[in-house]
This record gives sequence, structure tokens and C-alpha cells, in this order.
Amino acid sequence: MSTTRLRERRGATGLPGPARPRSARARSARHGFLLLGGVQMTLIFTLASLAVPLPRIGAEFRLDRAELILLSAAYGLTFAGLLLLGGRLADRSGGRRVLTAGLLVFGAASALAPLAPGYGTLLAARFGQGAGAALVAPAAMALLRALYPEPAAYGRAMATWGGLSVLGATAGNLLSGVVAAATSWRGTFAVPIAVTATALLLAPRLLPPTPTPGQAPTTAPGAGETTTTPGTDPALTATGPAPGEPTTASGTTPGKPTTAPSPTPDAPTTGPAPSPTPGRSTIPPGARRALDLPGALLATAGITLASYGLVLTDAHPWASAPVLVPLLAGLVLLAAFGAVERRTADPLLPPGFLRDGRRALSLAAIGLTAAGTATVFVLLSLALQQQRGWSALLTSAAFVPFAAALLGSGRLAGPLIGRYGPGRVTAAGLGTAAAGLGLLAATGFDTSVPYAYGLLPGLVLLPAGGALSFAGAAVLATDGVPAYHTGLAGGVLNTAMELGPTVLFAALLTLGGDAVSLAAAAVLFTALASATALTTRIH
Repeated sequence: MSTTRLRERRGATGLPGPARPRSARARSARHGFLLLGGVQMTLIFTLASLAVPLPRIGAEFRLDRAELILLSAAYGLTFAGLLLLGGRLADRSGGRRVLTAGLLVFGAASALAPLAPGYGTLLAARFGQGAGAALVAPAAMALLRALYPEPAAYGRAMATWGGLSVLGATAGNLLSGVVAAATSWRGTFAVPIAVTATALLLAPRLLPPTPTPGQAPTTAPGAGETTTTPGTDPALTATGPAPGEPTTASGTTPGKPTTAPSPTPDAPTTGPAPSPTPGRSTIPPGARRALDLPGALLATAGITLASYGLVLTDAHPWASAPVLVPLLAGLVLLAAFGAVERRTADPLLPPGFLRDGRRALSLAAIGLTAAGTATVFVLLSLALQQQRGWSALLTSAAFVPFAAALLGSGRLAGPLIGRYGPGRVTAAGLGTAAAGLGLLAATGFDTSVPYAYGLLPGLVLLPAGGALSFAGAAVLATDGVPAYHTGLAGGVLNTAMELGPTVLFAALLTLGGDAVSLAAAAVLFTALASATALTTRIH
């Protein structure tokens, strides 16, 4: 038997075992991706699921405008506030373990919501859903990296992953109206309950037990491939070991192939350990990472309070105490978070993580695209029901072309990224979405203009561009991220996705009418598309 054939028949222990064809490994990874993708879509579906039936909830519980706003925002507040902590937990404790814990919290809160006898119970359930989602989202991205350890395959997976969130938001707006019209708003929680139960049942069979730092490599269930310890994949690390990475007695880095054993400057085999560099993690990727509890508390409280203050601008003036107190308190806490992270040995969010210009632009693109999509859904849903007198079911039906364009563009995103690169695709998507927003601003709120002329063109161009923007930006945001920071990358990416609608939606609504808000969004999309295209040309 040839050496190559023998190697193919060896398992994780290196002993001969039954051959596993490459098609079986690919099929196993695909099944794992489908499970994780369904979970990610459900997280965003849940975020948008109360948008259409919110007036019915308000009537049933006799809620005022401020209470409705808080109920609508509760899920996103805890989701965004806890994402960085969720990312660190995924990097520290392993993706599948954190995913399971998050699903349990998310599922329990989803089961409580439809049983809520009043406003307080429903509000607590929405906060609980957000807390569970903040654990699930970054853990899912860490597991995605384990399913596709090769950079090329991971890049293709991220191109598809990027469009799942906007697809989930669209499904939430569409299905919530249908379900609310057929049964009750309580029925909208059936989807997260069902998906959570399915994911908990299938996760042990389809998802790899991602090794936590310090563990030996493990084999993904049904994948037939060895998963290395995060941070030791040579294809995901620039050159040489990460700062402070341990070496073996021969001077080689564990888990990395080498041509000749030699000590590395960052990890000497003799002499004192290198001095910690503030603001840059000096924890070896093979070691268990610290939780950074001060940073986690400051980030969570700062993001939550600042977001809450911005949410209340829809019901209170910017200069009022209900807005300024939480907003300023949140900004102070975020400034303290930045100061703490620059001085800690193993920061929750290393300052250098956001210094890459393309990564910063990609995160801005994700936040802006999420904000533009959310703004259109909210403003048009209200306009169609309040100005045109449409029912919740007919309002949901108006967004069917939106969903169709989103699906079609999402299928094209991967091949386009492979041919033209993620930067160009992101810029083109932002430009296309800007055109859609401009059309909706011009004619979308004019009740004398028929749907086919006033709304349909914009409702096709916006999702077509948004899907491309999300897909390209997701690839850019995770490009070059070491495996031991995959959870961090997932937390930051989802934070941008959650904060975008909160921050920009509040800012856009202060500009005046609905048409003015969408026109301003179109200008922002155009400016970011130009900046992304220029940066891509430079690189």
C-alpha cells in the first residue's frame, strides 16, 4: 500500500482505520453548515419577528409608545451588549459547549415568551432571548472555522454566511405577519422553539467538539478530519508562531510543520519569559485564555446603556434626561473599556484587531447594511398599514419580491467574490443598495404612486445589493483572523450587525420625514461604497 493511501486510512490516532472518502467529509461539513446557518438565521429572525405584530401586542397589553419601543429593542440590547463576552467564552471554552449553553438559554426564553401573561414577563423573555443569542452567534462562527479549516473553504463558507442574517431578518418580517394574521403574535415564537430543539438534538452528531486551548486535536464527528488546537493552523497564521506561543523541546511550535527545529524569538527555549505588552495578548494560543471580567462588564454595560439611550430618542427629545443619562453613562463606560483594554495582558478586544483598514470598512458595511434594511422594514411596514390601510398579511406580502431578490443575489455572491474579490463585491453591493434606497425615498411614501412603480424597484435593488454587501464584508471582516480569535471575530461581526440598526436608525429618524431618512441612508451607502472601492484598489 502506498504511503499516500496509508495516510488516508489513518484516523486521529495515526492507526490504520477505515477509509473515509473526501465526498463524505464534504457532506458532513455541509450538514454542519446547514445546522449552524439555520441557527444564525433564527437568531436574526427572532430579532425582526415582532416588527409587524407589535401594534397587536400593544393593544393587548395596553402599552404606550415608550414601552413598545423597549419591547422591540430588548432582544437587540442584550444581544449586542453581551456579544464580546460571548466571543471570548467561545474562544476560551470551545464552540460547541458555548453553543449548547446559549441554545438552552435562548430556547428557555423563547418558550416563556408565548406564555407571558403581561408586559413584564414578555420583556424579560426578550432580554433572555438576546442573552442566549449572544452566546450562540460567536460560538457558531467558531464551529464554522472548525468545519472548514482550510482558508479557501472557510472563505467560501463565510461568503454564504454573510447573507444569512439579512435573509433571517426578511423571513422574520414576512412570516411574523402571516403567523400573526393566522393565529396570534404568540405563534411567532414557534420558530425559535422548534429550531432550538432541533439544534440541541443534532449538534452532538453534526458539529465537532472544538478543542479548547490545551486539549489535544480531536476529530469532528463524521468529518474524518483532525481539528487542530485554535491558533496553531499554519494556514491561518501569518508567519511563525503567535507572540508568546510555546515551543517544544526541539524548538518547534506544537501543531505546525517545520523544516528544521530552531528556537523562535517570541518563544525562547531558555531565559526569562517575554515581558507583557499592554493592549496586546501575550497569552499563548495553546493556553486557556483569561475571561477579562472587568473588560466584559464595562463593554456589556456600556453598549447596553448607550444603545438604550439611542432607542429612546424615538419617544423623547435628544436633550431629555431619559435619553442623555443612559447615553452619556454608556459612552463613559465604553471609554473606560478602551482604557482597560490597552493595559490588560489579554484584552477582550485587542486594539489592533480594528486597525486593519479593510476590516474596519467591512464592519461599517455590515452595520450600515443592517441599518438600511431595518429602517426600510420599519418605516415601510408602518406606512403601508397606517397610510395605505393595508393589513399585516398584505404588508408581509409586499416584501416577497424583497426576499426573492435577496435569495437570487445571495446565490451569486460566492461566485462573484471568487472572481472579483470581496472588496469589489462589497463596494458594488453598497452602490446597488444605495440606488434602491434612493428610489424608495423618492416614491415609496407617495400613496398616489402604485406599488409596482413606487415600491417594487427599490424593494428589488436594496436586497440585491445588501446580500452582496453582507457576503463580501463578512469575508473581509474575517480575513487573516487567527483561529484562536474566531470567536472574537464572530462577536465583533455580530456586534456591528446589531449596533448598526440601533445607532443609525435612531440618527436617521431625527432628520425629519421618512423619505428624508432613506435619502440620507442612500448618501451614506454611496460614500461607504466609494471608500471601500478606493481601499480595495489601493490593496
